[in-house]
Amino acid sequence: MKRTFKFRLYPNKRQEEKLNKTLETCRGLYNELLGVKKETYEATKENISGYDLNNLIKQYYKIERKQLKEVHSQVLQNIPDRINKAFSNYFRRVKEKKKRIKEGKKNAKKMKVGFPRFKKFYKSISYPQSGFDLNGKLKLSKIGEVKIKQHRELKGEIKTLTIKKVPSGKWFASFSCEIESTPKQHLNKDNSVGIDVGLKKFATLSDGTVIENPKFLKKSERKIKREHKRLSKKQKGSVNRNKQRIKLARRYETLTNQRVDFLHKITYRLTQQYGYIALENLNINGMVHHPFLAKHILDASWGKFANMLIYKEEESGGLAEQFAPAGTTINCSQCGCKVPKTLATRIHRCPNCGLIIDRDLNASINILNKSVRQELSEFKPVERGVRFLNEVSLSEKQEAPQLVGG
Repeated sequence: MKRTFKFRLYPNKRQEEKLNKTLETCRGLYNELLGVKKETYEATKENISGYDLNNLIKQYYKIERKQLKEVHSQVLQNIPDRINKAFSNYFRRVKEKKKRIKEGKKNAKKMKVGFPRFKKFYKSISYPQSGFDLNGKLKLSKIGEVKIKQHRELKGEIKTLTIKKVPSGKWFASFSCEIESTPKQHLNKDNSVGIDVGLKKFATLSDGTVIENPKFLKKSERKIKREHKRLSKKQKGSVNRNKQRIKLARRYETLTNQRVDFLHKITYRLTQQYGYIALENLNINGMVHHPFLAKHILDASWGKFANMLIYKEEESGGLAEQFAPAGTTINCSQCGCKVPKTLATRIHRCPNCGLIIDRDLNASINILNKSVRQELSEFKPVERGVRFLNEVSLSEKQEAPQLVGG
């Protein structure tokens, strides 16, 4: 299995200048190679391979010897890989769009496929095989020995090193390592749980446990808006504008760190407590098109939460699986009767068996039931047109505040 270890770098002024110059050189080369690839395809309908792009780099290396010689060869050779990956992702999205249109899915024609574009900024460089050494300090070829805050030991064999500059001006080193997976026995292997994620409550477990939604964006929104307003008043290109841009970037960085810290703590606690976890495989890309809930859905970070749970549960010797969410909300967890609900309906009331429980708790129990392969669709549905207590016809705008808790 592969794991990434991220550490903060503290380059001095001379090293930072070299790093920035390297990023700019790589940006120029990326755009040059991308332009050649696009022009060749438009003219001859032939796709230039990564091998051919590497040969072009050798020619540029001879012509622009002084500029390219200041960058390690492995970093330059990584650029064609990035271009080819960008085109592979583009063709994959085109294929996915055609498939959705063929299936007649809603808003399929409006799906953006994103053709590879020229870069205004280049944020990171990668050393795929060599050109670096870690021994107290991080020694980078053509850069020097950079001070690094190595707060934990690396595990496994280092495969790739990526140096990245974030918008706040900080530098980070990410080591991609290959670790041998050793079979483990989970301490609580018999404990199983289903998890239903939401907005009013971050997650509801099938055993009744509720994890509150911290709503970091809502708490930071006022401060972020204030920094945006200050930035808009600064003159473009001025020193003060750059200072304000960094302040705004740090606000966003704090917001990101809060989310990641919360998710790491929650996922660690869950993976230690339960040997088996069942989750919904949500279509988050489709859900973020909701006109009033998009930012709340993105703030909740359900996708990152699921990814963390899966790999941490695997490391601890347990198992985490995702299932299709169809029917988990409307089906009664006790008798399987279909009970239609709007987004604003927060209580599940079954007219068939009389079960009255929280809507999210009902869904989490259904998710766990799916994991043991109970066929919920076999139960008899309720007749259409039946209305239940607290269920009224609301617009999306009226439903949104009730769903996120105000």
